[in-house]
Amino acid sequence: MTVTRAVSIRQTDDRDIPALARLRRQWSEEQAGRPLEDNGFDDQFAQWYTTESSRRTTFLAEIDSIAVGMVNLAVFERMPRPGHPASRWGYLGNAFVLAEHRGQGIGTALLNALTAYAQDLGCARIVLSPTDLSVPFYERADFGPATMLLARVLTSK
Repeated sequence: MTVTRAVSIRQTDDRDIPALARLRRQWSEEQAGRPLEDNGFDDQFAQWYTTESSRRTTFLAEIDSIAVGMVNLAVFERMPRPGHPASRWGYLGNAFVLAEHRGQGIGTALLNALTAYAQDLGCARIVLSPTDLSVPFYERADFGPATMLLARVLTSK
């Protein structure tokens, strides 16, 4: 699939917090199937971004300077071991492209930027928790089952 209009992909900074919050709200409303009221969300999002930005890098897709998609990579440094080089891995999260811009290569462009960044950091792997609908997208990008990991789902008390 080809992008019909020029898309720019770039790393975000604090000036992008409002655009990222809008995208996150739109993702949440799409998942819920209805508008969501939360007047404190923008402040909560800004606080989260400020805290997470030291270990999480976010990429923004824009068309004509309008945010149309995002994805981020949280980096985890492994504990050092004698005789082994330092190592890290990344967790891909919060991938989202506005519905009207899907199927144009924007998600692929975001994923390519994130993957190149992770490779430049020397990440050993990128892991994610895909939705059922997104699995084919990630499989086309050479992601596969993470059989080397185990997970335990915790329930609320």
